[in-house]
Amino acid sequence: MLNEPIHVTDEAFEKAVLQSEKPVVVDFWAPWCGPCLRVAPILDQLAKDFAGQLIVAKVNTDENPKWAQQYGVQGIPTMIFVAGGKMVHRQVGALPETILRELFGQFVEVTKPKEPVEEALQEAKQAAFNSKES
Repeated sequence: MLNEPIHVTDEAFEKAVLQSEKPVVVDFWAPWCGPCLRVAPILDQLAKDFAGQLIVAKVNTDENPKWAQQYGVQGIPTMIFVAGGKMVHRQVGALPETILRELFGQFVEVTKPKEPVEEALQEAKQAAFNSKES
């Protein structure tokens, strides 16, 4: 189980982020960026705390500018939340740990796969509803 951020290059981005089975939080950062360095240990901790539920990916925009440009990143740190290959949220700027933790929790919740029982229940309810209408 991955419990630390992964460092992603432009070449690896598509496979590591867009084709990931798990939701991914991508941190676009640079080594000279003070706010990026302040948020880094928070992301390290969140990667541990949410291990198995999501992946934290770090992209150094100095060395790997392609995807930052593709996503229109204009200021760093910028975090994009990706699920199923699509960006579902963008967060610009460094945030305190409590707020980031809450964001990560919400992201995990909305991207959680439905339980098979829950899906079957929904289908049964829908079938019952449909039969009442006809």
